[in-house]
Amino acid sequence: MGFSHCCGELNFMSILGTEIAGIKLENPLMLASGILDENGYSMLEILKHGAAAVVTKSIGTTERSGYRPPIVVPLQDGLINAVGLSNPGIDGFREEIKIASSSGKPVIGSIFGSSAEEFLNLALRMESYGAAAVELNLSCPHVRGFGTEVGSDPLLVEEIVGLLKSRLKIPVLAKLSPNVTDVVAIAKAAEKADALVLINTVKAMAIDVYARRPVLSNSYGGLSGPAIKNVGIRYVYEVYKETGKQIIGVGGISTFMDAAEYIMAGSSAVQIGTALYTQGKGVFGNVNRDLAEFMEKEGYRGIKEMVGVAVK
Repeated sequence: MGFSHCCGELNFMSILGTEIAGIKLENPLMLASGILDENGYSMLEILKHGAAAVVTKSIGTTERSGYRPPIVVPLQDGLINAVGLSNPGIDGFREEIKIASSSGKPVIGSIFGSSAEEFLNLALRMESYGAAAVELNLSCPHVRGFGTEVGSDPLLVEEIVGLLKSRLKIPVLAKLSPNVTDVVAIAKAAEKADALVLINTVKAMAIDVYARRPVLSNSYGGLSGPAIKNVGIRYVYEVYKETGKQIIGVGGISTFMDAAEYIMAGSSAVQIGTALYTQGKGVFGNVNRDLAEFMEKEGYRGIKEMVGVAVK
């Protein structure tokens, strides 16, 4: 059952509309941080291809060059990457936000830091640049002093989120790591966040058996793509069940069924990243179309009706 030519677009838009942290989205698909999102024009192109919002590359206080190549290992069921949080620094990012925001769709600024004060300074800058929200990278698995090292400390997570919520007018999203002992405990520490983002990449590595050494220059990196989808769904399910917080699901989404699984586990929206390597920018349009057709066939009148239906 497809949508008729005359009214299909209207049905398509109305059935897929959702809301996360008070931000209205025309569909549940967002670009995940870390791919095609350091440049304003590339983000604008993704938005034109059907993403309802984009999340920028994680931006820090100063410019970082990241690790030397090789920084990516392609796998049959995903990627391992250790880019090293390369970014132009917050001072040079105003124009990129401006360009992407010209679409009229939400641009969410991803930031990383090592202290609550650093996160606050970055978040205030993102807010002044016009970002619709900030996503706190509390989960990068391969850079010392940032990411998971910060996001595995419940007290520090609580301090960071609490400080930002007391000073910002825009929503605060906390991106959590699967590489911690108790994800639910960290999620509860971030309870003041407007929404949670689950999950970031899973720490992994690959060995070159002929060179007899790790493939990545950093030895290990973060595994993304279909290989981690079921890990992500499990954590979304568990955190949604235990906290009831709004969640953005991410990890291995490349089809409408993947998106539907995440939504039924408790996600109000989802992010797509690695699938761009295998399907290109058309993945957003394909998933949106197929998800809308699935929902119509199954009798869902909107995304909200699907959120958490599988949670017992």
